[in-house]
Parts: sequence; C-alpha cells; structure tokens
Amino acid sequence: MLRATWMAQELLYTFADDLQQVALQPGTGGVFEVCIGENLIWERKRDGGFPEAKELKRRVRDLLFPGRDLGHIDTP
Repeated sequence: MLRATWMAQELLYTFADDLQQVALQPGTGGVFEVCIGENLIWERKRDGGFPEAKELKRRVRDLLFPGRDLGHIDTP
C-alpha cells in the first residue's frame, strides 16, 4: 500500500489542476492496477512489475491530456 500511496501522490502533484480524484482500493498482496475509468493503464502482472513514476505519468497524460508537456519526464 505504501507504493500505491506514493504513486497516487505523484499523480496528484503532476496533474494537480486536472485530476478530480485518485482513489486507492485495498486488495490482496501482489495486486497493483491503475485504471482511468474503464481503461486499465497499468497491471503489475501484465506489465512486468511496478511502474516507474515517469512511465505511469506518461500513460495518464497520453490517455487524458495528449500533447501535454511533462517537462523533464519527456526528455529522452
């Protein structure tokens, strides 16, 4: 749950003016999923582990705010 809490904080910080909420749902050990509406944008087993914060931010941006510049995160 600590990692999920940290990821939620990162998303809220990056998209502070744009996200209405980030919700955490306790589950069984080993489950880590990030959904936007019905879109599953990260699943720990499918995607090979936990995301780096910058990758998760990119996926959120690409779905909700395409074309938005994420500053240093977009630097190769």
